[in-house]
Amino acid sequence: MDYMLVLVTAGSEQEGERIGTSLVKEGLAACCNIIHNIKSIFCWKGEVCTEKEVILFIKSKTLLFNRLKDRIKELHSYEVPEIIALPISQGLPDYFKWMDEVIKA
Repeated sequence: MDYMLVLVTAGSEQEGERIGTSLVKEGLAACCNIIHNIKSIFCWKGEVCTEKEVILFIKSKTLLFNRLKDRIKELHSYEVPEIIALPISQGLPDYFKWMDEVIKA
């Protein structure tokens, strides 16, 4: 399969919507889901931090990962944003057909 699910956290729903909308409008993603009110616990600059964030589930094509990553970094407010890609091994063929139609690869 040549599709991926990219996970990206953001500091607010507004930032998540801005990133997701840009990626879809620019044809880098077929769809972005935003799940709000998550709690992240992480180490940053020697301190353990706890933050409320949103997480984006971004569906795209694997061959677009570098362009997608670079665009997210441009749009994101974090110094080191979480950008993690997972391969999609199976799914509804009609969904993948739709993705092919809307992604500009």
